[in-house]
Amino acid sequence: MSNEVRLIGLSGIPEAEPGDDVGALIAQGIEHTGLRLEPHDVIVVTHKLVSKAEGRLVDLASVTPSPFAETIARRYGKDPRHVEVVLQESVRIVRMDRGVLICETRHGFICANAGVDASNVPPGWVSLLPLDPDASAARIRATLLARYGVEHAVIITDSFGRPWRNGIVNVAIGVAGMLPLIDYRGQADTFGNELRVTMMAVADELAAAAELVTGKTRRCPVVLVRGYTYLRGEGYARDLVMPAERDLFR
Repeated sequence: MSNEVRLIGLSGIPEAEPGDDVGALIAQGIEHTGLRLEPHDVIVVTHKLVSKAEGRLVDLASVTPSPFAETIARRYGKDPRHVEVVLQESVRIVRMDRGVLICETRHGFICANAGVDASNVPPGWVSLLPLDPDASAARIRATLLARYGVEHAVIITDSFGRPWRNGIVNVAIGVAGMLPLIDYRGQADTFGNELRVTMMAVADELAAAAELVTGKTRRCPVVLVRGYTYLRGEGYARDLVMPAERDLFR
């Protein structure tokens, strides 16, 4: 088990441009920080770096809002073009009240504004989530594996709100090289009681921990996590999404 975990922010990573190889940018940050990738390291990447490299940016000047978007925007004092992009990125509006749009994305994520975000992008633009964050994580891992030749894992993150809790935390939206859940069901606790429902979302825990280093304004989009003993395997962030049949709030 891990008795000590280090969180190391990588410096020297430039602003991503469409078409950039994110894995190569991260390698640049690893080496600029004076490190080398070691076996079982975890690379935690904010999705903005990935989204920018994948061209997942929208100029609001190019958006024509629908009548429905115009209606929502008037009701809640929002930019109708921004609302239109949110609607285009959603497969379902889960809740719309008090100026908040909670949506289900095509990935199955339930989050505010379908992950459409106007922070850390130029004025008048918004960023979207990667089309397939698990595939994006796998590509980053493949690049780093070819360069360093050591087993490691990659997590792509975004900030989500939480029901019944104030504040947002980073969660895993893309995973490669590790199992995102640890299943303790059937094991005994320290008192010999059988654990029946305990599954820990360790990819989310690593994502949240990494945000303590990345922050929102520090221009540090990648954190190297060293010392955590994760379970290797073909895991995916979609494994963290609650199946519809088990969703008590649907």
